[in-house]
Amino acid sequence: MGRITEDLIRRNAEHNDCVIFSLEELSLHQQEIERLEHIDKWCRDLKILYLQNNLIGKIENVSKLKKLEYLNLALNNIEKIENLEGCEGLTKLDLTVNFIGELSSVKTLQGNIHLKELFLMGNPCADFDGYRQFVVATLQQLKWLDGKEIERSERIQALQNLPVVEQRIREQEKAYCLKRAKDKEEAQRKLEEEESKGEMGRSHTGSGGHWHADLSATLPSFEESKDYIQAPEIEEGQCKGKEFDDREDDLEFWNKPSLYTPESRLETLRHMEKQRRDQERLSEKKKKVKPPRMLVTEDGRALNVNEPKYMDTSLIDVDVQPTYVRVMVKGKPFQLILPAEVKPDSSFAKRSQTTGHLVVCMPKVGEVIIGCQRTSKPVKSTPDSSKEQTSKSQQMERLEVDPSKRSIPDVANIVQEKKHMPRRVCAEPKIIPSEEDPDFEDNPEVPPLI
Repeated sequence: MGRITEDLIRRNAEHNDCVIFSLEELSLHQQEIERLEHIDKWCRDLKILYLQNNLIGKIENVSKLKKLEYLNLALNNIEKIENLEGCEGLTKLDLTVNFIGELSSVKTLQGNIHLKELFLMGNPCADFDGYRQFVVATLQQLKWLDGKEIERSERIQALQNLPVVEQRIREQEKAYCLKRAKDKEEAQRKLEEEESKGEMGRSHTGSGGHWHADLSATLPSFEESKDYIQAPEIEEGQCKGKEFDDREDDLEFWNKPSLYTPESRLETLRHMEKQRRDQERLSEKKKKVKPPRMLVTEDGRALNVNEPKYMDTSLIDVDVQPTYVRVMVKGKPFQLILPAEVKPDSSFAKRSQTTGHLVVCMPKVGEVIIGCQRTSKPVKSTPDSSKEQTSKSQQMERLEVDPSKRSIPDVANIVQEKKHMPRRVCAEPKIIPSEEDPDFEDNPEVPPLI
């Protein structure tokens, strides 16, 4: 059952910045509304109100809308015109295709002096003999009836024949009211029968469920026999059978002849709601529950996993571990094993503002950055490769120069590395004169040098 709520009105008041107290136009068509409520309290300044194609059975709670000029209640379940006396500014009223059988109820509109247009086509009262004459004579302020202009001569003639036409209208109203009472009784009886059938069906389903439970108690266990693993297939078959039965019931409902009455419209709505609920229930049963994704094996070994599809920064969670990195996107993991151990504390993640790529920087444990040194992979020697190597070596020789041939002194080797001892500890080298020196004179009086 659709109801008029504040949230519903705000959703349909976007043109007024969702402000409802100053709203002048409101459209609530095709909302399955069954009762008019709250509008006269929340939207006092309404001038145009669209309520067509709903299930409203009575005109109510609109008498306080003093500024209302146009009210559209077409395609509803209204059976009587009432409670519109307070709508002082009403100029146009549309009641097309309703169930108004009491044509005399139009007299309640005599106080709406500004009413110029009225639509009653598609109602049972529009088939009454003398319908137009009665309305034209009763509502003298009208200018248009069912889209046709009322001429002055037509109104004069209708006023002259009003007593006779009014008597005929009353007789036809009485016959219609008797017929309508029988239709209501028949609809009530059908509703009670359907409810009793539904209760019997539910009790039958419940007994069937107990029977299956008793039977399963006598079956062997899983260890004794593996033939009973087909239970999901049986359940799926039951779902298909139920779906087929529901389809047959649906075809039977739509092919069954019925009168166009307020009760039949409500019955159609209930049937469609039941179909919608059953479809949602079946879709929930058909959904397969995915097993949780394995990220780490039982022996503690991490696995490469890539499950997410969408990369949204607000939904990304990066977890760096020494041997692997895991990126969670909307609860779905993307995990990679690292070829070397990294430092989680020094790692960081960022996202490019131009390309949108996610970059995770993870320094290695004990990594030493050495410039101008590259390790070359062993390559099998082939004639072509040897030529390439010779050409490369020639290029390398141009860049590297023999230190002995350098014309510029090697600044890096000017100071040679050696161990320097403290000055006070370092002993001076002993100078021992050589006897072969021609200037050497051995004076025995001079003591030897220590």
